[in-house]
Amino acid sequence: MLKKFPSKSVTLLLLLVMMFSLPAHAYIGPGLGAGAIGVILGILASLVLVLLAIVWYPLKRLFKKKRDNEKDTAKNTTKEKD
Repeated sequence: MLKKFPSKSVTLLLLLVMMFSLPAHAYIGPGLGAGAIGVILGILASLVLVLLAIVWYPLKRLFKKKRDNEKDTAKNTTKEKD
């Protein structure tokens, strides 16, 4: 069965805690922002490369097999002509 949403009192308590949170007194400078963007871009680039590798290498193998078959066929037709 599906779980029910928490009671209204729990939800109200969570909202009150979030509304009256204390300041963190922390500074996020431009260096940290640039570093965070760099990390995110690096992770995205690695995911794209992983997906590309998963797709590319089987296709590369298929193209190589097809090219080898065409070479074998071409060799067999030239031998038959001689």
